[in-house]
Amino acid sequence: MTIATDVLIVGAGPVGLAAAMVLTQQGRDVTVVDGQAEGANTSRAAVVHARTLELLEPYGVVDDLVNRGVHTPAFTIRDRDELLVEVPFGRLPTAYPYTLMISQADTEAFLLKRLEALGGKVIRPATVTSVTQHGTHAMVTFEDGQRIRARYVVGADGMHSTVREAARIPFSGSTYAESFVLADVRLSGGIPTKEVILYFSPAGLVVVAPLPDGIHRIVATVDAQQAQAHPDAAFVQGLLDERGPHASPAAVRDVVWSSRFRVHHRVADTFRANRILLAGDAAHVHSPAGGQGMNLGIEDAVMLAGALSEVLDGAPDTALDDYAADRRRTAQKIVAATGRLTDLATASARKRPLRNRIMRAAGSLPAVRRALAWRLSGLDRR
Repeated sequence: MTIATDVLIVGAGPVGLAAAMVLTQQGRDVTVVDGQAEGANTSRAAVVHARTLELLEPYGVVDDLVNRGVHTPAFTIRDRDELLVEVPFGRLPTAYPYTLMISQADTEAFLLKRLEALGGKVIRPATVTSVTQHGTHAMVTFEDGQRIRARYVVGADGMHSTVREAARIPFSGSTYAESFVLADVRLSGGIPTKEVILYFSPAGLVVVAPLPDGIHRIVATVDAQQAQAHPDAAFVQGLLDERGPHASPAAVRDVVWSSRFRVHHRVADTFRANRILLAGDAAHVHSPAGGQGMNLGIEDAVMLAGALSEVLDGAPDTALDDYAADRRRTAQKIVAATGRLTDLATASARKRPLRNRIMRAAGSLPAVRRALAWRLSGLDRR
């Protein structure tokens, strides 16, 4: 059996759901599929920036996000107890002058709720086995033999994208030598509660950020040979003891959830191959430093949905070329910036004093702090 749709979105993470929500609200014929069973997602992303909230504002989901998440008015970079740079968001010209901390699971739940309220749904589990392109459409075949004929296919199916591979689009870049560990924990002790903190250390970086329900998200680089598959309380405590606050140490009381993953810095060679378009991690992946990944993907989704809507209304499909070129340039800039931040965070012991002096001096300048706030919040991409 073959069904037809205008847009088939493969992947029901935040990126796929955001694209589907926008297109459905605009009255488009959209089908969303995902290879995972419901509730099988992992919760890696935890940051929603101001620009992302602005982009989502017309689609009826922001109030839920804002009411659920933790509003953090500052991002800081520290070397143990030493404050190197503070990036304040409170004076940004936006209705959302903060970083919103919320789990990816919650973000997906709110996006799905809104999509379903608009009449959309996600077909799952639905595993794509092939994508072929023809003059006026693409044909997608699934593991169960089902086929979907679509005018356009959006690959929002993550770093190991089946859609990208079917289109034979190279994913250029490399992999960080270190592994990253991620843990949601309950803490007591010396961690400020109104900041997202990036701690620098010769042993590697560690990010500590508040989440709803009294949880803190910990993300840290670790040697690939030492990283536990599911870091326990003792392992996370060791990371904080080695890299976190010293004068008033943080104590890990409980690990709610944890994982280990490798981080790549890669950008697809193109975001469009005729009737196939890429968004989110299928198109770009990078270090979690700065919390840009999911935000960049949701930006892709909103921009792509707008371009697709124009083309479905009869506009030249050059709008899709413009999307592909513009978003790829943006992704390259973000990948480079997060890479530089990761390199700074993991500077050797020999380079650390000079790095700290330079960062303290730069961080004392209001213009520098303001520029960093604009970049981290995404408002520089308005």
